[in-house]
Amino acid sequence: MVTASVAHTWTTLPALMYHSVSAVDGPLRDLAVPPERLAEQLHALSAAGYRLAGLTEALDLLEAGITEKMVAVTFDDGYRDFLTQGVPALRAAGAGATLYASVGHLGGHAGWLGRWSPDFGPMLTWDELAEVAAAGVEIGNHSLIHHPLDVLSETQLREEVVSSHDQLEQRLQMKVRSFAYPHGYNSDRVRRVVEASGHDNATEVGRRPHTPSERRFAVPRFQPTPDHTGADLVALVEGGGPKLAARVKQLAQPGWRLVRKTARLAGRNLT
Repeated sequence: MVTASVAHTWTTLPALMYHSVSAVDGPLRDLAVPPERLAEQLHALSAAGYRLAGLTEALDLLEAGITEKMVAVTFDDGYRDFLTQGVPALRAAGAGATLYASVGHLGGHAGWLGRWSPDFGPMLTWDELAEVAAAGVEIGNHSLIHHPLDVLSETQLREEVVSSHDQLEQRLQMKVRSFAYPHGYNSDRVRRVVEASGHDNATEVGRRPHTPSERRFAVPRFQPTPDHTGADLVALVEGGGPKLAARVKQLAQPGWRLVRKTARLAGRNLT
């Protein structure tokens, strides 16, 4: 008899979306998971029998018919604390991961976070990003300047996606296969540009597991927070997340895109 948890891993791929490996207060608190909590979460997943891999590796294994229990581990933006805190935690847990770099912000700060940017510390430099790659972490593309891509003009969109992809491949001398949409926003037009620029997979937010029948260019992810214990995260991964909330958000995307595009034309940026 096949148990429910094993059947789940045969047909879906849970993916996790981390950002900073630090402790942050205020409204953006959930975007930072402290090192000790990250270690607890990774070890709990590993103890539950999950193989922890970067997104491209996990997708390739899933599509090859591998039935091993897997969770894709990803980190967005490219904060320096990933090198100093994230890489050691991954190594200790025997975990793989994908780091998505916001290319235009490397060596600086996360300008899109506004007045909360200093709370997250500096971004990786190019040399530090190369250290991350040398540690065995997959490097993915998180665009150039972290704009919501689905409201940009065609020229702006291609600059954000193509320029960042080419810079990563040229500076790191490696193939960059994966893309993470800034703020999770994407559309048919955005996905076509991402695919045409040399990526073969991409990820959004979604808050549900990915299934092989879904688009490889809109892989959803769960967001662990500092309040998730290791046991909480295992339960979230195995339970599949709040399906109704994920579906409602998916249906609301076209209307919210129109609102954000109108606001952008008026000189305001809604994310």
